[in-house]
Amino acid sequence: MDTNYFKIAVLPGDGVGPEVTDESVKILKTIGSLFNYNFDFKYGIIGAEAIFQTGNPLPEDTLELCKHSDAVLFGAIGDPSFDNNPDAKVRPEQGLLRLRKELGLFANIRPLKTYSSLVSKSPLKKEIIEGTDIQIYRELISGIYFGEKYTEEDGSYAYDVCRYSREDIVQIAHLAFQDAQKRRKKVTLIDKANVLDTSRLWRKVCKEIAKEYPDVALDFMFVDNAAMQLILNPKQFDVILTENMFGDIISDEASVIGGSIGLLPSASIGDSNALFEPIHGSYPQAKGKGIANPIASILSAAMMLDHLRLEDAARKLRESVEHAIENKYVTADLNSEQSYSTSEVGDFIVDYIKYSEKTYYNFENVRIGKSTIV
Repeated sequence: MDTNYFKIAVLPGDGVGPEVTDESVKILKTIGSLFNYNFDFKYGIIGAEAIFQTGNPLPEDTLELCKHSDAVLFGAIGDPSFDNNPDAKVRPEQGLLRLRKELGLFANIRPLKTYSSLVSKSPLKKEIIEGTDIQIYRELISGIYFGEKYTEEDGSYAYDVCRYSREDIVQIAHLAFQDAQKRRKKVTLIDKANVLDTSRLWRKVCKEIAKEYPDVALDFMFVDNAAMQLILNPKQFDVILTENMFGDIISDEASVIGGSIGLLPSASIGDSNALFEPIHGSYPQAKGKGIANPIASILSAAMMLDHLRLEDAARKLRESVEHAIENKYVTADLNSEQSYSTSEVGDFIVDYIKYSEKTYYNFENVRIGKSTIV
């Protein structure tokens, strides 16, 4: 068995998904050459593109490809033709939800880290956000998104059932506590235990699990207060653990802290499968314009390298991304005065991976807003 060979399923998806994913693949090929890894990229369709071609948001061929890969690199999903049609019976998002369920991807991990050169881009004050470093663990395949759903034929009422079992909570809670042990040793469970039975079950199970990690502090916060505290004092959080819907909302709220949702990667982890994707949507207004920020996708690729236990490669990739950010070699969402295209940002990162400080980019010119190459 070749321990340097990895089969990667690539699902570019919709909107800007193909553009940002192209940059991640380009960078991973460079990483492979530098570290002598063979990444075998196999492509599949999903979402709106799959519906247009097959009528199915997750074709069986795509599902089988993902099941037999070492990791899945995912772009984005969604299309306005479905978003603006409330009567659509088949939707792109159904493909991703089914993929998560079929692969058993029970834990969604979203890191949030601020960069000193970008704190001015955040709507929050520098002194509030500088130094923020949070890991959000969101349960991904249970809860209200996967519960029983019903709408009365005459449209007079509807319901969605939120259901959790002890097993659903245990597996992700252990991951959160284990990560906290490597960080600042604090887990905050976000719930609504004053109202919801499911939240009270989360608290009960997490209290039991906490006994196995005596070096980690466990505290609790109602989701409405947590939404406020993320804005008032995000640095108080280390590892956040929460259920599916709360995690969806809280992690998107947290994305504004760093200055752009285009910076934030994610990993969805199961017992035998893993998927890596930027947290942003398909951004259809930017499709084909070369303005989408690829950094979230590229950092998702770094999380994939971590998952494959290629830590040195992941470290090099993150170093290269930070170098691009520090030198303001970024897209317009991060630098409107002198911006670079999606592919130019990818090229800059590729070059740094290859040559580091010996790069042919003239950094003094880059810093003052020129792209002169010497």
